[in-house]
Amino acid sequence: MSLTSESIIIYIEITVYLLIVLGIGVYFSRKEMKSSDYFLGGEKIPGWVLAFSERATAESAYMFLGAVGFIYLAGLSGIWLLFGMFFGIIFSWVFLSKKFFQERKKYNVFTLPDYFAVKYPKHGTIIRLLSAIIMGAFSLFYIAGQFSGTGKTLYSISGVDITIGTIVVAAIVIAYSCMGGFLSVVWTDAVQSALMVLAFIIVPIAAFIEIQQSDLSISASLASMGNGGDQWFGGLSGLVLGAMLLTNFSWFFGFLGGQPQLSTRFMAIKNEKELKTARWVAILWTIVVYIGAFLVGIFGSVLYKSDTIADAEMILPYMVSELLPPWIAGIIIAAILSAIMSTASSQLLVVMTSVSEDIIHRTMGIKAGERGILKITRITGIVSGILGIIISLLSESFVGGVVGFAWAGIGNTFSVVVLLTFFWKKTSGIGVIATIITGFFSAIIWTLSPLEAIVSARAGTFFVCLVVGIVFSLLYPDDKSAVEATV
Repeated sequence: MSLTSESIIIYIEITVYLLIVLGIGVYFSRKEMKSSDYFLGGEKIPGWVLAFSERATAESAYMFLGAVGFIYLAGLSGIWLLFGMFFGIIFSWVFLSKKFFQERKKYNVFTLPDYFAVKYPKHGTIIRLLSAIIMGAFSLFYIAGQFSGTGKTLYSISGVDITIGTIVVAAIVIAYSCMGGFLSVVWTDAVQSALMVLAFIIVPIAAFIEIQQSDLSISASLASMGNGGDQWFGGLSGLVLGAMLLTNFSWFFGFLGGQPQLSTRFMAIKNEKELKTARWVAILWTIVVYIGAFLVGIFGSVLYKSDTIADAEMILPYMVSELLPPWIAGIIIAAILSAIMSTASSQLLVVMTSVSEDIIHRTMGIKAGERGILKITRITGIVSGILGIIISLLSESFVGGVVGFAWAGIGNTFSVVVLLTFFWKKTSGIGVIATIITGFFSAIIWTLSPLEAIVSARAGTFFVCLVVGIVFSLLYPDDKSAVEATV
């Protein structure tokens, strides 16, 4: 984008947004914090803020770019993708959030790996170490993917060099994440989450007005797509329809408590009153954003043929630049960056806590005091962030592959562990270890195999892990008396 009055307005608004989130990090860095504050907010965060944070973190750039782009190409049948995620979100907030809140208070833990370790003390060390390494490793590459997304987004919209855009935004994410820890990440998420809601209200309205003014028929335009775009099941039937629905619904399984960056929001809630508030805020937020995302994709397919842009995932930024005045476009672009940055900062926090709290402090037993632990955590965050930048700039194709199965490798694997731990008393430490190892390898093998073309690894990994967890728990049960003595 050439330096015009319109582009200057957009640049100014993006700069103001970046300064605001950086300012939040500076604000919390000046507060006296204990490790409980830095890792989990110290029960100081309102429920509605945690709900906003969980929603912004969960959706990331996928909702703005991936999901909208998918609906843009698929038409009405793209709604099943949103249904899979929506039901997962409802399940997690209705059935899991209270359990996370209660278990965190009962066992006084800050992280998901530490919770698993405390629940299965006989095998606690290996469970904590395995969980922390796998969560931290996948999260590192997830961070790299998000950093790469910021660079590409800025380039596609404003022409900013990808390398410069990636480094600048990544540096700001690293700064506010390390300075204020969980507190600064959650409060910046709240700002970012509000921008995301605003975007999915404004863009569909602007697109609908354009459709009316252009006298276009939505039904006729969808029918002309030629791929069943005007049909809710995409013109599919039989086994093909079943595979399509299962693949889209497979996102459901990743929301069942296994994503550490999401489950920590449940763990941070301070009482049941705040939990109820957070639950309703999260559900309403999801309804508004998901309806908006679906309408953006559908209206985009009406206004612009599939060959209008080279990359379907950039349909939303393209619509923003075509339909909105610069001062509104700048806000929407900031919202897209918000989605990416909120996920990147939360994933960075996962890496920081996995290394400093779960590995160095708990597993290795290194005692460094409150200040020492926070110092180690911040150093870990800086190093991890720099590694994420390097990977994003040098290995884009590799990052894309890792991000593709990270949902299965972390979310679906640990969702099984969470569900078995919460709801099946016969779950054993050996069963948990077997589930974690199986999930790691099955996510990779399934993704790279021909099976991925039939059923997504997101569904496959979940059911494979579930079977393994049950079988190994039955074959190698825990000594109940030993477990009860430690609780």
